[in-house]
Amino acid sequence: MNLIVNMLFLLLQVFQLILLARVLLSWFPNIDRSNPIVRLIYDITEPVLRPIRDMLPPTAGLDLSPLIVFLVITVVMRLLLV
Repeated sequence: MNLIVNMLFLLLQVFQLILLARVLLSWFPNIDRSNPIVRLIYDITEPVLRPIRDMLPPTAGLDLSPLIVFLVITVVMRLLLV
């Protein structure tokens, strides 16, 4: 059981890094989104971000969905450590 928890914890950490990369990429609007690495980052994160983004009301052009995902992942990771 401990192995499964460790693997899930590692998977969540990797997803957080990929999500951070997505946030940083959004700061550079001239990034080529057809780049395979950029496309992979968007393909991995979009299925998680899209439903949250659809539930949130518009907030002056800010996308708060990554922040919510970071918070949820942090809570799950803390629960795994208990």
